Parts: sequence; C-alpha cells; structure tokens
Amino acid sequence: MKKVVFITAPDTFRDEEYYKPKQLLENANIEVVTASTKIGELIGKFGFKANSSLLLEDINPNNFDAIVYIGGAGSSIFFDNEKALNLAREFFKLNKTVASICIAGVILANSGVLKDKKATVFVDGKDTLIEKGAIYTATPLEIYGKIITANGPDIAKDFGEAILKSIKH
Repeated sequence: MKKVVFITAPDTFRDEEYYKPKQLLENANIEVVTASTKIGELIGKFGFKANSSLLLEDINPNNFDAIVYIGGAGSSIFFDNEKALNLAREFFKLNKTVASICIAGVILANSGVLKDKKATVFVDGKDTLIEKGAIYTATPLEIYGKIITANGPDIAKDFGEAILKSIKH
C-alpha cells in the first residue's frame, strides 16, 4: 500500500487544502499520515479538525511515497523549520513526490528543491520563490517531474489528483 505524509500546522492550516487531497488519496487506497509539531488534534482556519499521529522528527522518508505540505497561514511555522526543510530535500533526493499547496510553497523554495524548476504558490509567496531561484509560473497547478505545487484552495482537488498520479507511476 502506498503511503503519503501530510505536513500540517497545528492550527490555521487551510481546511480544504487538507481534506480534499486526503479524501481523494484515501479513496484510491493510499494511506495518508498526518504529521505536525505535535501529536493530536489540529484545527484548520475554518474549524476543520485533523489528527496528527506523527511528529516531524519521527518521519522516515523510506516509509513514504510522497510528502505534502499543506498551506494556510499556520504553515509559516515551517518556513524556516530545519526539520521541514530537510524532509523536502530528503524526499527529493530519493526521487519521491514532493508537493506543496498555497503559501506552503515557500517551504519548498527555502529548502532549495525549487531552484531552476517551474513552480507556483499563493501570490504572497511569489517573491520568495523567485528569490530562491524557482521559475515562478503564476499558474494554479504546476507539475515539474515529481515536484507538484499549487496556488491555493480552489485547486485542492486537482492538486490531490496530481499527487495520486505521481505516486502511481
């Protein structure tokens, strides 16, 4: 069974960016594990509740097929979090799917994995992507090999489908 880890802020993550891709992946028999800076209940911007069963420092990239960084204001706690940045680098080096939605694209930019690659992000993160060497496209969804970036909640379903397609191949 394929497994994906969602990196989710303890609060103010964007609800639909979490539950739409998660539901889509689970409906395709993909196991989704939620990880955060704490174990237990996480609260989305609009009150959606998720459950984290894994701490960032306990993630072993060899146990997962993809890593997905969920957006929303809360994801800013990961922008300079070395554990979060190193995980993006490790998954990338292992040629596994690395994905981010909304402002969480800043995490991938700060990790260095977007350098010289086409990527998109919520408009507030545009300058960081460019500064870190990404080729900012301003499109809703960007797929560059095994790197998937999306610009926000409106594209959450398509983002989930892109992740599913990436890990199935």
